[in-house]
Amino acid sequence: MVEGFPEHLCAMAMVCLLDFEAYAEKYLPKIAWDFFAAGADECSTRDENILAYKRIRFRPRMLRDVSMLDTRTKILGTEISFPVGIAPTGFHQLAWPDGEKSTARAAKAMGTCYIASTYSTCSLEEIAAAAPGGFRWFQLYIHRNRAVSRQLVQQAEALGFQGLVLTADLPYTGKRRNDVRNGFRLPPHMKLKNLEGAFEGDDRSEYGLPPNSLDPSVTWDDIYWLRSLTHLPIVIKGILTKEDAELAVRHGVQGIIVSNHGGRQLDGAPATIDALVEVVEAVRDRVEVYLDGGIRKGSDVLKALALGAKCVFIGRPALWGLAYKGEEGLQDVLRILRDEFRLSMALAGCASISEIGQDLVQFSKL
Repeated sequence: MVEGFPEHLCAMAMVCLLDFEAYAEKYLPKIAWDFFAAGADECSTRDENILAYKRIRFRPRMLRDVSMLDTRTKILGTEISFPVGIAPTGFHQLAWPDGEKSTARAAKAMGTCYIASTYSTCSLEEIAAAAPGGFRWFQLYIHRNRAVSRQLVQQAEALGFQGLVLTADLPYTGKRRNDVRNGFRLPPHMKLKNLEGAFEGDDRSEYGLPPNSLDPSVTWDDIYWLRSLTHLPIVIKGILTKEDAELAVRHGVQGIIVSNHGGRQLDGAPATIDALVEVVEAVRDRVEVYLDGGIRKGSDVLKALALGAKCVFIGRPALWGLAYKGEEGLQDVLRILRDEFRLSMALAGCASISEIGQDLVQFSKL
């Protein structure tokens, strides 16, 4: 029995990410679990994000000296200890009382990047103060009230965030059936700290905000607007096609996150690992390409890197780690992924990230 933790925390051996998922489903309030787990409509894209990895097979190489393994890489010039960061997700206090402060601390402790969401339940100042010197990017939703978005971008830069991530796939919120059934609302003691006082009236029925507060008129030209507000590198999140990848490069972004919003937006969109291939081909190394969605094992990370991702980001598994034991639980999740990734690298014959290439994988006819 570990001092200070309830007995059920110690009884379970947390061996893989699915153990944290099972814990979170069992112990989180139903409304919180349903919110984190939700996909759009029938959840086919959410589920396909995971299933698509099973159709990719390795072509492992033997007798390659793997006595010394190096998992370090760089994203936009900053070194991370292994190629897994924390994707932007909202409402971390639904998983753990300290919310995003715990997330920031865990990311710093594990030497990786944390993308803080516009929809955080801790303010950007609180997040920055929780883990001084941590490597963080800020994820932006553009609201109809542009002054709010401008202020957030400038505040993030002033607080030392090192990148700006524009989410492109949410002109409107996807239909998540369980949230509708549950009448999802943030508990009264939780606030969207970055947006307090930004909107008139008392209606906060749409994920903590007034209905229709997001700006659905955003276009590629708004990247120029963002560029005028900040010196931070701009990464665009939510790209799934070669056409949009080409437009992203043409509009001067520094990075692309191949993402379908965890299957929470357009059901029937491709799995991200499937979309990655055409995006990487279109980009031709002109900007860095990352991926989120469906990462559940270290071998998934290896497959994504083999297909051209520079780094992957995890969304739901980070929340499961928080739900288990806050900062410590999230560190456990990251540590398990790191160790599984190292082992997969070694067993596939790669001693360093630079040795991972497309010849390491093949698509099977499942």
